[in-house]
Amino acid sequence: MGQYATGVTVVAATGADGEPLGLTANSVTSVSLKPPLVLVCMSRSSESLGGILDCGGFTVNVLGSDHVGLSTRFSGGDRDRRWEGVDYRTLPSGRPVLDGVLAWLDCTIYRDFEAGDHVILVGEAIDGEAVGGDPLLFFGGEYGRLHSG
Repeated sequence: MGQYATGVTVVAATGADGEPLGLTANSVTSVSLKPPLVLVCMSRSSESLGGILDCGGFTVNVLGSDHVGLSTRFSGGDRDRRWEGVDYRTLPSGRPVLDGVLAWLDCTIYRDFEAGDHVILVGEAIDGEAVGGDPLLFFGGEYGRLHSG
C-alpha cells in the first residue's frame, strides 16, 4: 500500500478533560453522499482513539503542502505537547479545526468496526468547509506535493 498515494489529515476531537487531541491519518476516504459519510482507520493502540470514541465525533483536517511539520507533530512524540503553539478554533460541536487547512469536516460517529489491529470509524459530516490549495501527499514513505491547476 506504500505505492498508493494518499492525502494527509489530522483527525481531532476534544477529550473528556476539555483538551484537544488528535493524530495524523492518511487512511481517510469518502463513503457516501447521502448521508455524507467518511471513514477513518485508526490503530487500536492509538492514544487518541478512546478520547475520540468518548467524544462521539471528530474533525478531519485536510493538510496542505506546507503542513509537513503539523503532520509529523501529530504522528508521534509526546501527545500532551502536540497542540503547543498550534493555532485552531473550536466549532460549535466542541471539536477543534486547525487554522490554515485546505478543508475540514466535522463528523459525528455513525458506526465503528474492529478490523485487525485497527478500528474503522465511520463519521457523518455535519459541517465542513473547503478553502482549496495544494494538498500534502504521502507516497512510498515520503511526503510529496501535487500542485493544483
